[in-house]
Amino acid sequence: MERINDILGYPNLKIYQDSSFFSFSLDSIILANYSTIRLRDTKIIDFCTGNGVVPLILSKRCNKCIEGVEVQEKIYNLALKSLVENNLENRICYYNMDVKDFCNDKNRYNTYDLVLCNPPYFKNNDLSSKNLSYEKMIARHEILIDLDTIVACANKILKEHGSLCMVHRTDRLIDVITAFKKYDIEPKRIKYIHENIDKESTLFLIEGQKAGSVGLKIDKPLILYNLDGTMTDEYNNLQLEVRK
Repeated sequence: MERINDILGYPNLKIYQDSSFFSFSLDSIILANYSTIRLRDTKIIDFCTGNGVVPLILSKRCNKCIEGVEVQEKIYNLALKSLVENNLENRICYYNMDVKDFCNDKNRYNTYDLVLCNPPYFKNNDLSSKNLSYEKMIARHEILIDLDTIVACANKILKEHGSLCMVHRTDRLIDVITAFKKYDIEPKRIKYIHENIDKESTLFLIEGQKAGSVGLKIDKPLILYNLDGTMTDEYNNLQLEVRK
C-alpha cells in the first residue's frame, strides 16, 4: 500500500513509500548525514537510491547537483513523486537504470565528486531472507549487483580525489575494504554504529578517496540508544555539516 511519510529529523521533507517494496531505513539517513561534502564539489550521485531518501536529505545539506540511480521502475516512480511533493524537480535528477549501465557511459567517466551507496547487504548465496518478495530481495541481496561491482562503478565515474561513502554491515567490513583497495579508493574514515553501548556494532560507515593517500581515521562510534531505551543526544541531534 502506498503512503507518504515524514523523514526522521526532517519534518519539512515528505517521501512516498509502498509496503510492497523495501522502505528506507535509518541506515540511509545516517549515510546522508555522514558523507563529506566539500565546497568545491559540484556533482553528487546516490547508487541504488531506492525511493530517493538520500538525495532528499542531501538537498538540505547543500545546493549541489544531486542525482540518483535506481533499477526498479516502480520504486523509481515513487522517488519521482517525492520530488514533486517537495518541489525539488530542479535540484535532483533520478535515472531508472542499472548502475552498471549508467557507469559504462564513457561521458560520465571522471565527472563526479561524491558517490554514496546503501547497497544490498547480503551475498546472493545467503538465504537469510529469501522468503521476501523479489523486489525486496533485490534491495537486500546481491542479485543484480554486488559489492565489487558497485565499487568498480564508483571508480569509473569519480574524479581523482573524489569520494565514495557507503553504509554496510560490520560483518562485511573486510569485503568492503578489500573492494575499495582493489579499485584504488583509499579508505579514509570509518564510523561504527551500535544500537547501545553494550551491543556489538552491526553497521558501519566508510568514506574513501579515489587515488587518495594512505591514512585511515576511526571516528567516534555512533551509539543510537541509551540503556534505558531513550535516544542518545548524538543520535537525536545529528548535525549536518558541509566540510571544506
